[in-house]
Amino acid sequence: MTPLVDVMLVLLIVFMVAAPMMTVGVPVNLPTASAKPLIEQKPPIVVSLDGTGKVFIDKTEIYAGDLITTIRALAQGDPDRRIHVRGDKALPYGRVMEVMGQINEAGFSKVALVSETKTGAPAAK
Repeated sequence: MTPLVDVMLVLLIVFMVAAPMMTVGVPVNLPTASAKPLIEQKPPIVVSLDGTGKVFIDKTEIYAGDLITTIRALAQGDPDRRIHVRGDKALPYGRVMEVMGQINEAGFSKVALVSETKTGAPAAK
């Protein structure tokens, strides 16, 4: 008859050997690929609205009717291209939202507002 302590020691050794294999997973020999890395990001298209409501892309003034056409040309058919909207704080909220709405209706979903951080403000934790 085998003592219970011997059985427990054998089980302990089995679990000690098997535990690292369960956390690592199955070893796989991965193939190589020539695909582009997923972290490649193009710089965002920056749309600015000055205090008078004029629209600029980078530093070039864009007439209201040409905004979407210009953005589509810069995005080169990529609807996932990030677009940053910089609106002067003197502008009415509705004007900035109007431009963001036009961009969104054109199929661009990654539209963000840009602001400046307060100087001397406590850091977020």
